[in-house]
Amino acid sequence: MHASCACTQVRRCDVATLTIRDVDEALKAKLRVRAAEHGRSMEAEVRAILAEVLVELAPGPGMGSRIRQRFSDLDDASFDLPARDEPARIVELPE
Repeated sequence: MHASCACTQVRRCDVATLTIRDVDEALKAKLRVRAAEHGRSMEAEVRAILAEVLVELAPGPGMGSRIRQRFSDLDDASFDLPARDEPARIVELPE
C-alpha cells in the first residue's frame, strides 16, 4: 500500500490518495459486487469499508473496572496474604 497526499503549500491537506497494488482478481470482483449492492463506486466502497473497520470505538471503562463490575455481586472474597519475610531471590536461568 502506498499513501500519498498531493497538496500545495497554500492549502491544508484533508484527504490522501491511496494506491493498492497486487489486489487478487477474485477479491476485486467481490469488491465490485459489494459496491454495486450498496449503490457505490468501488472507490467509495473501499472508503466505507475502511471507515467502518478503523473507526475508533467510544472510550469506555478500562479492563480493571470491567472485571471489578463483573464480580461485584459475589460475596467478599478477601483472604489473608502470606507474610513476605524473605527477600526476593534472583532467578538463575540456564544458559
